[in-house]
Amino acid sequence: MVSQYGFKFAIHLITNHFGKIVAKVCETLFRKGPLSLGEIIRSTELTPEQVKNSLLVLVQHNCVQAYVPADQCTIAFPPLFSNFFMFAIEIILFSVNVVRGEDGSMATVEYLALFDNIIHRLRFPKFLEIAKHQLDDECEKVLDGLLRDGRLTLKQMVERAVQGKENPGAIEAVVRESFHKLLKAHYIERCPAPEPVVSTLIKAESAPRKRGSKMAKKFEAPETIEQRVLEAAVPGEAIRFAVTAYTLGNADREAKSDDSSMVNDGDNSGKFIVILCESLIYVTKFYCTHISSMILIFLHFFTWIQGGIANEGSILWRANFEEFIRHLRHKLLVENERKRLDDGAATILSAILDVTKTVEKKVKIEKSAPLSLDSIFTEVTKTEHGRTMTIDRVRASLVQLGCPQRNFDDSYSIDLKSIVEMARNEEVESIVLKRFGSDAYRIFRLLSKSNCFLETDKIAESALVDKKETPRLLYKLWKDNYLYMEKLVVTAAKQSRFMLWKVNKPLLWEYVLDEMYHAALNLSLRLAFEQEKDEDLLHVPADKLVPADKSSEANALQKRYRRLRDVLFLMGSSLMKLDDALMLFHDF
Repeated sequence: MVSQYGFKFAIHLITNHFGKIVAKVCETLFRKGPLSLGEIIRSTELTPEQVKNSLLVLVQHNCVQAYVPADQCTIAFPPLFSNFFMFAIEIILFSVNVVRGEDGSMATVEYLALFDNIIHRLRFPKFLEIAKHQLDDECEKVLDGLLRDGRLTLKQMVERAVQGKENPGAIEAVVRESFHKLLKAHYIERCPAPEPVVSTLIKAESAPRKRGSKMAKKFEAPETIEQRVLEAAVPGEAIRFAVTAYTLGNADREAKSDDSSMVNDGDNSGKFIVILCESLIYVTKFYCTHISSMILIFLHFFTWIQGGIANEGSILWRANFEEFIRHLRHKLLVENERKRLDDGAATILSAILDVTKTVEKKVKIEKSAPLSLDSIFTEVTKTEHGRTMTIDRVRASLVQLGCPQRNFDDSYSIDLKSIVEMARNEEVESIVLKRFGSDAYRIFRLLSKSNCFLETDKIAESALVDKKETPRLLYKLWKDNYLYMEKLVVTAAKQSRFMLWKVNKPLLWEYVLDEMYHAALNLSLRLAFEQEKDEDLLHVPADKLVPADKSSEANALQKRYRRLRDVLFLMGSSLMKLDDALMLFHDF
């Protein structure tokens, strides 16, 4: 659940990037949830043209996803054949008539605002830095075009790069090569289905289990509409990151013909077979669980075939935010263990994450994929620092990382969730230290480590804080939502009342995250105010900012410019550091 200031900060970003009209549409979707076009027009009191243009902008920049509720559709099934292979072909051919209303008309399309994608716009400089560091400068330029324009075809990327340049043939070859590198690294992906069919009904729970049963499942939060829509819209892995023949230049096609998963441009039958194989896989997966998702997949494949079998002028690509957030999460995990332990443990953890990231199905995984000691040692020795380590040193570092015993299959798995929780605890403790002082910091740290209720006198004794000062500090922490309090009344010969205190970490982290969104909003507003106040300085020629004469007017102008430059740099860097904390509590 996104907090109040989280929504306000997201709307502020939309206002800065696209204007107030687009922001009003986005705010309506945040406030009222998914809405149809007519409902948005009535809620915003804007003209239909303004709302349509605003939705087009938001969809183009991956801030809104359209979908069709499954309860508004009727599924028109083709005749069932005993041959499963023929049944799959029938669904592909008939799937064009799937999304229909009960009266035969087209079903209503609803629009959902994507909070995470909007907040990711703040992280575009970090994404570009990752592409530059991991790949090269040319890949950074291609990615920059995708981040600026939201969605582009390969043809548009090439046209954007060669515009006004000499030697367009060489530039086109560089763009195609950079595109191939980004796609191979999963930093870009195909755009999701434009209007997937999504079930909005809550899944029925299974029969209740007996209280205290060992077979009772761990509680899982119900799946949100946003999660269902995104899951339904994302194409299969083989399609999402498909490196087909059309994405490469002629020379690259010949050089990489063995690696290509598709046949030559003229052989469309081979492409159809590949798509059909993918269809059969997804039929098996969804046939008994979610019939609308199965139909969606075939509709996506049919549209892909009908659109000209992977025409580079029609297939849209976008930046894969998930892969960039995964990279930033891995970086935080490694650097946190480097600070807590040593370089050796950080090197081993980095090697494990690099080799297992391809099997991660989501960003917030709790444990790394199991690896044998030999596999870990092989990956570690590929690094410069790892070549100096022995297998005993690797085993000792695995124990430091929380793997004292091997799994039943003689493999090791790192508890990544505990590393993230430790980083969150350290962040909150630093906030308490700066805001409330060292005595309150010791009290908070004691309660955080104990993870249970403690009485006031016990806290004062264990934290080495004066007994008269302890109640005041505890009350101050409780008033600012950093502690949870319960009153215990004991009736014996004499009635006694005790105050019990505890750190409720899930609730505290939500509160801290909301405060961080509030701080980011205030910082962004101040940054915009400083830019607007001295906007004239941003358009002054460089030669006037460093004048040859020493007049008082020139010195005053130079002083104002230096102040603006320092303020913008300080606030910009502070906002980026604050965003690191936002990712820690929300994305990691």
